[in-house]
Amino acid sequence: MAPATRPTLNRYLIGLGSNRPHHRHGGPVEVINAAKASLAGLGHVTAAAPTVGSAPLGPSLRRYANTVAVLETELAPPALLDRLKQIERSFGRRNGGQRWSSRVLDLDILLWSGGSHGSQALTIPHPRLRERRFVLGPALAVASDWRDPLTGLSLRQLHARLTRPRPLPKAAPWSGP
Repeated sequence: MAPATRPTLNRYLIGLGSNRPHHRHGGPVEVINAAKASLAGLGHVTAAAPTVGSAPLGPSLRRYANTVAVLETELAPPALLDRLKQIERSFGRRNGGQRWSSRVLDLDILLWSGGSHGSQALTIPHPRLRERRFVLGPALAVASDWRDPLTGLSLRQLHARLTRPRPLPKAAPWSGP
């Protein structure tokens, strides 16, 4: 009899965001906490960063609560995406609507231990991972040494590149009135 094979355990960095209250869970920070508990139903949450506040992107006027969590699960990327969308719907998120508008819950697969993945529905690493301070900041607390498979840079290096001070552009010489 052949030995039983163990299913592959995948590790994911999941982004969580909220900027609208939920009738049962409360404000955005409480929504994030409830969503982390929902993630535990998909596998094992091995780490979660502190929640931070961030300015909205796009048309929304409400500030966001954001964090990241490390999830270990047997689910492959497309199956995990389906389950994350189910969780979002259970919190009242609807398909469609204006991009980057306010929402009760947003769950994104940011990184995956399997490297990169690309399909019409899902791109890993998340295409805007390198541009988002509200993702990279919390990620330093739980996954600073994880690497972006496209650039080879660690999350710590990506964060440093995003947040390093830059000199102001040189002004043109003043020619006077």
